[in-house]
Amino acid sequence: MEKPNYLVQSSPSKERKHRRFCLRYPVRLKVHFSDLMVEFEGVSANISICGLLLETLSLIPQHTPVSFVVTVEGRGLGRPIQFVGEGTVVRVDPKPVEEGFAIAVECQWPITQIDADLAPTGS
Repeated sequence: MEKPNYLVQSSPSKERKHRRFCLRYPVRLKVHFSDLMVEFEGVSANISICGLLLETLSLIPQHTPVSFVVTVEGRGLGRPIQFVGEGTVVRVDPKPVEEGFAIAVECQWPITQIDADLAPTGS
C-alpha cells in the first residue's frame, strides 16, 4: 500500500527578495517631479529591508523617484524611531475612491534608521 502524499505543490510564484513585515506607521514622502519636489503623507501597509507598500490618497505615477521617512512609535520605545529610504515607484494599485492608492516603492539600498543624535527635533 502506498503512503499518501500530504505535500501539495502550489503553482510557481514569484519569490520575494526580502521578507515583508505588516507594519502600519506614518510615512512622509518626498516626490521628485522634474524641477519640483512635492511632499505627501501616507501609511505603510508592509515594509521590507529594500522597499515598502504604502497607502496614500495621492496618485504617484509609476517610475517616479521618491524619498521617504517612516516614523515608528510605541509605548516601549520611549521616543519615535525614524527610518529613511529612497527608491522608485514600481506599482500603483487604485483602491476605492475614499481610500486612495496602494503604492509600492522599491529601494536601491536598504532602508536605514536615522541616527537619533542627527534627527531633527520638534523645536
